[in-house]
Amino acid sequence: MNLDFIIVGGGVIGCATALEMALQGARVTMLDRGLVGSESSWAGGGILSPLLPWDYLPPVTRLTQWSTSLYLNWVSELLGSTGVDPEFAESGMLVLPPFDAEKARNWCRDNDWEASRVATQSVMPVLTQHSNSLWLPKVNQVRNPLLIKALVKRLEMLGVEIRPYTQVSAIEYDGNKVSAMKVAEESVSASQYIVAGGAWSRELFGSKSGALNIKPIRGQMLLFKLEPSALSHIVLQSGVYLIPRRDGHILVGSTLEDVGFDKSTTEEAAKQLHAAAARIFPRLKNENPVKHWAGLRPGSPDNIPIIARHPDIENLYVNSGHFRYGVTMAPGSAKILSNLIFDQPQPFDVSPYGWPSET
Repeated sequence: MNLDFIIVGGGVIGCATALEMALQGARVTMLDRGLVGSESSWAGGGILSPLLPWDYLPPVTRLTQWSTSLYLNWVSELLGSTGVDPEFAESGMLVLPPFDAEKARNWCRDNDWEASRVATQSVMPVLTQHSNSLWLPKVNQVRNPLLIKALVKRLEMLGVEIRPYTQVSAIEYDGNKVSAMKVAEESVSASQYIVAGGAWSRELFGSKSGALNIKPIRGQMLLFKLEPSALSHIVLQSGVYLIPRRDGHILVGSTLEDVGFDKSTTEEAAKQLHAAAARIFPRLKNENPVKHWAGLRPGSPDNIPIIARHPDIENLYVNSGHFRYGVTMAPGSAKILSNLIFDQPQPFDVSPYGWPSET
């Protein structure tokens, strides 16, 4: 099947989708309103798991588990072909109380997740809290800016045309098909179109958005710099996480703010995140953040993405609404969409990711 695609959106979902289509032999053009990968894909933390998976519905955890099972081969291929290391690592995650221990235990047992109750300092002596925590040794992370760098280089190697700073102002229709994407004074055409525009996806569909419920949710993050291995594992407590990188950087996140397309940072959020981080890891109390930023996640009901064909437009697809877990879900979501387009078997029931009903 010789198809050509225009993909709108150059975040991790757009890049992963472009890669999957290119590997299927399609011609691909990727348009992004700014610098590729510079929005929430860059701004997030890169934990390859829902923070507390037992608090999510099965469509979320089913997709994240399957997608993370693809990750090692995915990033290994990227490293081997591009020489760019996305810094995939099995960091493990220590969940400090409070959390629902029974619910967590039951979910981990039912889903074959390795988990154990431990004394906090037996796993991480640098933490001062004397409590029983939950140790999840198989939780991985990736350094998302490096993942984007590897994906972009791989796409270029495969001949994908990448057009940054190319904002789509409208989708042009001819009956029940898209005829072109309107970009400044030109119209860009292909046979198939995929919207992977993150927080901006609903706006791109305009009058054809229907019940698509994707909206921006701001997340603010802090970055600290210590010596390498100052913190050995990811730590989570009451929604705040600390993510150690190989070079000693520690990410602290994140807020969840429904403020529209406002990507500004606030002093209040910085103080709250810093205080929470210091309660978890007291050494950070007297450290100053080296950076503070915000990103706009593509919020969706129950964190369930939409990976589907438009119900009325036969050559228009969407891969968006991954909310907090776009990086986690990227390879799996791209594969599900590819299976849909190329009529291949799906790994499980993907109906929960269908276009939302008006009712």
